[in-house]
Amino acid sequence: MTSATLPASVDAMLELLTSRGYLAERSLATVTYLSLRMGRPLFLEGEAGVGKTEIAKVLSAALGRKLIRLQCYEGLDVSSAVYEWNSAAQMIAIRMAEAAGDTDREQLSSDIFADRYMIKRPLLQALEPDVAGPPVLLIDELDRADEAFEAYLLEILSDFQVTIPEFGTVKAPHPPIVIITSNRTREIHDALKRRCLYHWVDYPAAERELAIVKTRVPGISVKLSQQVVRFVQALRNQDFYKSPGVAETIDWATALSELDARSLTPQVVGDTLGALLKYQDDITRMQGDTLQKVLKEATSEN
Repeated sequence: MTSATLPASVDAMLELLTSRGYLAERSLATVTYLSLRMGRPLFLEGEAGVGKTEIAKVLSAALGRKLIRLQCYEGLDVSSAVYEWNSAAQMIAIRMAEAAGDTDREQLSSDIFADRYMIKRPLLQALEPDVAGPPVLLIDELDRADEAFEAYLLEILSDFQVTIPEFGTVKAPHPPIVIITSNRTREIHDALKRRCLYHWVDYPAAERELAIVKTRVPGISVKLSQQVVRFVQALRNQDFYKSPGVAETIDWATALSELDARSLTPQVVGDTLGALLKYQDDITRMQGDTLQKVLKEATSEN
């Protein structure tokens, strides 16, 4: 597939994702295909570790497009997400102009707010043309950002442009491919969601998760991979602070393979739970009878 070619069907999208080791549900492949064909941002919600961010990485690699990532956090503002001026360079330019006797304030103002003094952050970078085609813009964990920043995104997602008071309006010649993710720690406003196609990325069924483990951890034995998936699937029925996602399943399977484990035992599970559960309260809860119960369920041959 060339960098300029988008998948021509849902089946082609499924094939593209699979070729990069991403085994997606058909519903996810469908909404991703529609997002590309319609030029609409794709808004993905779901628990942490279910593969939302990976979609952007896979699309970038498979389509040969640049990946531009904006990691959201509390306090994220325009200077970190869109642009800021290189004030040190501007000050040097002003001093040099004064030393040369250039006193035309209007001309000086125009000079110091030129493109060469602008530090472009991810959102502005995503609006620039690229010979490989419009980039993939990943706005990751939007729910961590403040509502004020979320509101600021509306102009960008509506018209794919940014208005810079000192410079003017920057508009993308071709809209970037936009993937927005949220772990749903807070609700995202309807005004932003209306500009996107939406999909909830859920934990995979056991059969699909087993296929993912075999793809991502190729050296793992059939027996151990089955036990790992059954164990993780059983854990998600427990009352944990944070249930393990697919990313943790892959990490745990990889860790067990590195230890040359042949099957799950109380000893090996106890020693490696830190690859699967990331909160001490959850690890503590997985002791004694609870561990024995889940382990028995995972290692049963029935």
